[in-house]
Amino acid sequence: MSGKTAKKKKKIKIDELTPEEKMKYEIAAEMGLLDKVMTEGWQALSAKETGKIGGMVSRRRKAEKSH
Repeated sequence: MSGKTAKKKKKIKIDELTPEEKMKYEIAAEMGLLDKVMTEGWQALSAKETGKIGGMVSRRRKAEKSH
């Protein structure tokens, strides 16, 4: 037997996401990473990709606060 356990894929319900989570998915889509996130989960992203998404979320939140 292998040491890996099967993970259940959770269906993402857009209506139930917080505004910040929605923004993360939007940015992932803009970067061309949404398919990877939807099939393999956020853990499949590299540290560089994750950091870039986090930076973009921070910039957008800061821009929203200033308007």
